Amino acid sequence: MIKYSVVIPVYNASDTLRDCLDALIKQSIPKEEYEIIVVDDGSTDDTDKISREYPVKYIKQANHGPASARNRGAKEAQGDKLLFTDSDCIPDFNWLEEMTQPFQDSTVSAVKGSYKTKQRSLTARFAQIEFEERYELLKRVTHIDMVDTYSAAFQKAVFFQAGGFDQSFPVANNEDTDLSYKLSAMGLKMVFAPEAVVYHLRHPASPDRYFKQKFWRGYWRTVVYQRFPQKAVKDTYTPQTLKIQILLIFALLGILFFSVIWPKGIYLAFFLALSFVFSAAPFVVFAFRRDRPVGILSPFFLAWRSLSIGLGVLYSVIKKKFI
Repeated sequence: MIKYSVVIPVYNASDTLRDCLDALIKQSIPKEEYEIIVVDDGSTDDTDKISREYPVKYIKQANHGPASARNRGAKEAQGDKLLFTDSDCIPDFNWLEEMTQPFQDSTVSAVKGSYKTKQRSLTARFAQIEFEERYELLKRVTHIDMVDTYSAAFQKAVFFQAGGFDQSFPVANNEDTDLSYKLSAMGLKMVFAPEAVVYHLRHPASPDRYFKQKFWRGYWRTVVYQRFPQKAVKDTYTPQTLKIQILLIFALLGILFFSVIWPKGIYLAFFLALSFVFSAAPFVVFAFRRDRPVGILSPFFLAWRSLSIGLGVLYSVIKKKFI
């Protein structure tokens, strides 16, 4: 009897899909208890050929975005628990078992797993430590309000009760935040399962790719915050220092610009720079204990992150107001 349905939205995923499916067909729970559903969102590469090599349910649709693909897979699911991961993730052998264990508590509606990576670029390693900082925040709370689709599980009835993923999100960016906040607003219980691990193959590996990713994260997160303004103040997943650092970096840049006509502004700029370094200190220590080179460079990465997210937020606000 199928209890669990694993849904993977794919688009031109021929370079990573085999690794993902190889891991999923070898999970620690009996094979007859779960199914794998691959929803091909209009791929033009060999995704369809690769998918058909595996014992999965393969669905092809026109390109409508990952939110649509996930919803389509959920509609085809036989299990009463829906699990989601991405085609560029490799789940651990016991991923499915760890993800579904919290459902032994019948009050749990959704479960979030965790990322690891084996990438070696400094940028990718910094991105991983960002996640690990957030995981430490989640471990301190009983209930969470964010379930990311790279490692997510939902009671199927609850998923449909909330309307699934909002298909107005055209790309894989914050549609999972939107659904998570809906579930939180409904008063439903979500929990973190840190031992439910998937290995990510594609953390941004260069500063320019990181900037682009964070810019659009800032843009789409602002769209979600406009729907759930209380979450902009505080949620269980976002470090408060991140918001402070965005404000500090933009204040610093503004003061430096005006110091051309207001020379004394350089003193204020120095104070703001010092404040930024002070706000970064806990992360620097956290990163240094895990990866010394990343720890040393993390103040620069944090400034780059603040700038990229802040510009994405600014663009989102301006677009909504004037475009």
